[in-house]
Amino acid sequence: MAEQKRPTGLIANKGIELLTWGTPNGWKASIILEELKEAYGMDYTWQAINIGQNVQKEDWFTKLGPNGRIPVIVDHDKGGFAVQEGLAILAYLTRHYDPEHKFSFTDPLDISRAEQWMAWQHGGLGPMQGQANHFNRFAKERIPYGMQRYTGETERLAGILDTQLKTNDYLVGNKYSIADIASFGWVNIISFSGIDLEQFPNLKKWWKRISERPAVQKGLAIPSKGSFDNDSYQQRLKDEPEFAAKEKDLREAIQKAKEQYGYVFKSP
Repeated sequence: MAEQKRPTGLIANKGIELLTWGTPNGWKASIILEELKEAYGMDYTWQAINIGQNVQKEDWFTKLGPNGRIPVIVDHDKGGFAVQEGLAILAYLTRHYDPEHKFSFTDPLDISRAEQWMAWQHGGLGPMQGQANHFNRFAKERIPYGMQRYTGETERLAGILDTQLKTNDYLVGNKYSIADIASFGWVNIISFSGIDLEQFPNLKKWWKRISERPAVQKGLAIPSKGSFDNDSYQQRLKDEPEFAAKEKDLREAIQKAKEQYGYVFKSP
């Protein structure tokens, strides 16, 4: 485990080195690495990249991840080969370090099915939910159209997952895989994004099933356990009256925005 101080460059010379922060995208990499560690004894090194301090924008980092975003991995055993983007990291690590395909597939059609769900997340769930977070929580002013547009689209996408999971425990081949890991991190904070997880019972069961995996719990704690996952969010509502009051105000604002623009839930 790396010390949690401001990184200035790589610190390992063998194995996989992970540069990450505690976000849904960062969890893709830390969870699969923890799963590979548990399954095969594959160890790795990590460094905390504090995105609030813009460490990911520094020259040493962008030489490895040109987009200036976490996560990035570096494979020191393959000449210091760097991989950016969570989807690409999931594919790379299982292609090279999952010989028994415990988290990936051998059947060409299942490989395609996994790629489709990963592409779906990469192009849909992640960006739309990220925008919901922005308009609901981080924009300098509340813009009703943006709030209802992106919260509604996140709900629609959650509905897609809920339907897929109605008769399946997991997204592809009824087997826990990188297809699930890709979307899990975003579902893990979906309450924080303004979505009622109770509205999607199949999705809630899937999220709970995955979140109880020991390797997933370890992956979610890298670099440290956050306070915006679904369980922590619900606990804060119970324990912190001021937080609960602010969240009630936000939910009412989202609902008002939906009504203003005639939003009606529909999925797909």
